[in-house]
Amino acid sequence: MGKITKKLKADDIGDMGIGAMIVFIAMVLVAGIAASVLIQTANRLEIQAMQTGQQTIGEVSTGIGVTTITGARTLLTNTNLNLMTIAVQPRSGSYSIDLGQTYIELSDSSIKVVMKYDNGSFVDTPDINGSIYGVTFPDDAQSFGVVVLQDADSSLSADHPVLNSGDQVALTVNLDLVFPAGPGIAPRIHVWGTIQSEQGAPGVFAFVTPSSYAADLVFTLY
Repeated sequence: MGKITKKLKADDIGDMGIGAMIVFIAMVLVAGIAASVLIQTANRLEIQAMQTGQQTIGEVSTGIGVTTITGARTLLTNTNLNLMTIAVQPRSGSYSIDLGQTYIELSDSSIKVVMKYDNGSFVDTPDINGSIYGVTFPDDAQSFGVVVLQDADSSLSADHPVLNSGDQVALTVNLDLVFPAGPGIAPRIHVWGTIQSEQGAPGVFAFVTPSSYAADLVFTLY
């Protein structure tokens, strides 16, 4: 009788050992799967954090800076400004800016116009010929042109006008077409606008035209 009892106890102990092993293996599998999921999630979060950081840096540092704005009358007999140029350059630490994906908002408080780049009005530095107002200006109200003032690395072309560090261009606007009621901009008019690139901070400007255009042809507005 004692031997039978001992045998049953041994069988019971074996059953418990197999059950414990099964539970242990299951726990190892679950832990492995959980660890794999955590590792994949951590990798994805790291990649996303890096992308977000780069985009944030681009948004903060990238932008267009407006340096000067000038206007001109094509003839001394004209009572209003007919043409305008906006000299711009990338801000310090800015990423490259595609002017083909940039737009200008311009308003005289009575009308607001949004303009996109017109590659037919692209003028390279050798073609200026001494007078920036003698170059080709846009022939419609919804477009602005580009005159290259400085481009050491030749990143600016008619098809791909990319503005990067060290570059400077003048954006040309035909005021007679943008403000046809004038035509152009009369004296004592408040004008404001923004130059918004694909990403980053816009270039913002505002000015009041001179009280009289007198006998001059070119005026510094900003």
